[in-house]
Amino acid sequence: MCGPDGPVPTANGFAMAVTSGLEGLDTADTLIVPGFAPGPPPAPFSREVLDALVTAHARGRRVVSICTGSIVLAGAGLLDGLHATTHWRHTDQLEREHPAVHVDRDVLYVDEGSALTSAGMCCGLDLYLHIVRGDLGAAVANGIARGIVAAPHREGGQAQFVPAPVAGRGDTALAGTRAWALERPGEALTVPRLARHAGMSERTFMRGFAGETGTTPLRWLVGARLGLARELLETTDRPIDVVARDCGIGSATNLRSHFRRALDTRPPRTAGPSAAGHRTPTPGG
Repeated sequence: MCGPDGPVPTANGFAMAVTSGLEGLDTADTLIVPGFAPGPPPAPFSREVLDALVTAHARGRRVVSICTGSIVLAGAGLLDGLHATTHWRHTDQLEREHPAVHVDRDVLYVDEGSALTSAGMCCGLDLYLHIVRGDLGAAVANGIARGIVAAPHREGGQAQFVPAPVAGRGDTALAGTRAWALERPGEALTVPRLARHAGMSERTFMRGFAGETGTTPLRWLVGARLGLARELLETTDRPIDVVARDCGIGSATNLRSHFRRALDTRPPRTAGPSAAGHRTPTPGG
């Protein structure tokens, strides 16, 4: 945590410790700007902070924003001419105040290489996993996803979350069922079977699952299966049809179709460690 002053108060009743001045940007490879409440009126961003971000980016640092943090990057001019996103409540503001930015409204995140932006806070997790996957491979990203009981990849855009549904039994009521599902990607995991494991009616389960994850059980499962498929293609020599079967996707044809639609790329015809890197960063992930 770095900045010109500290500590930084939050609206949640605690303050964030600032352990370094802006000189801390000089030693970072990736700079992450968190979300904030942008107003109106617009927050008076310190010119000192904006200039520090510009200088760090010019030196080759990667800049990342979570949620409304993209408004800060746009205020520094780092998104001019690029595609970017932000929380759906503030896409109009980003577009209005920064017309040089191409605002993508229905994506979870946008990867423009040295500048990456995510939609809402939860989409920040999707972006983090995308960054780890690109830097360190699918196996590391999948390990982190399993630790936080998240699908390594989610299909869809933030339009499906408007308005965001609210969970009826608490934010983590279905974490156990999701962890159970992640251990069985090759099995037939239907909504009735998942609902039985959760001890709920199908209707209550569907509502609760959407409230906790922002997507449907089947979309979430596809993301988990694609994440496992990427890991197996990068780290094993299994044929692609075997990978597709083991991940519950069925056939090599189905797997290629999912990769095209969800990831805007294709798995290599031959699997193995050399498959790593056959990924094209694209808006939306």
